[in-house]
Amino acid sequence: MKLVKDVIDAIWAEYKSYKDVNFYILKWQVWYDRNNVNFTIYTKDNSEEIDLTKTIHEIGGELLLQIAVDLGVDTPDFIPSVATFRNELKSDYKTASATFEKAFKQIETHPDIAIGLVNSALESIIKEIFKDERIVTKPKEGKTLYDLTIELLKEFQLFPNADLPTEIKTIGSSLLAINQNIEKLRSTKTGFHGKTDDDYLINDSLFTYFIVNSVATVGLFLNSFYKKKFPKPEVKNNLFDDLPF
Repeated sequence: MKLVKDVIDAIWAEYKSYKDVNFYILKWQVWYDRNNVNFTIYTKDNSEEIDLTKTIHEIGGELLLQIAVDLGVDTPDFIPSVATFRNELKSDYKTASATFEKAFKQIETHPDIAIGLVNSALESIIKEIFKDERIVTKPKEGKTLYDLTIELLKEFQLFPNADLPTEIKTIGSSLLAINQNIEKLRSTKTGFHGKTDDDYLINDSLFTYFIVNSVATVGLFLNSFYKKKFPKPEVKNNLFDDLPF
């Protein structure tokens, strides 16, 4: 019910007039034959104006989710980490935020493109962390997600080696494996690197939701760990230091 309300509010906020709202809803309506349609568009009594509330309540859950994603509405029950991740990106990582928002919009319509974009967003976050002057390691230009992750885990002392406790090695290995496979998917199962008609492309949004949520979870962890390991220096207010009293 909350998602329904959020979708209705988002549609009115975006399109404002009954005419434009109706055009937007028509975009999602599919007629299978003359008597069979995926949902009914209702109008208000004695009016041609759309009854958006009644219409949205009529729409099935899967289609409602697609509309929510298209509008940029948070869907925490389906992708729980994304809402928090998007807020973090907006405040700290402008480039990654713009890329992630593009990916979020493509999940349903172009699942493979969305995967390529979230890969790029995660790369942007790691590159931004490396700009911190307190971090000595500076990766060479052209490093991709997997190589950047190796460098960052070493900087965070999470890179799996014999000197670490088993639990920490497991965390480091898991993070590295996730990012490595996200990069592999981008390279081999999306259209980002030229493909032929016989190559397999990811076309099921369910896989993409899983990958996007994984990227959000990893991104949140890396950013939180970075903030803990390299907290922002406190800004001292010296406004009154030179006053004689």
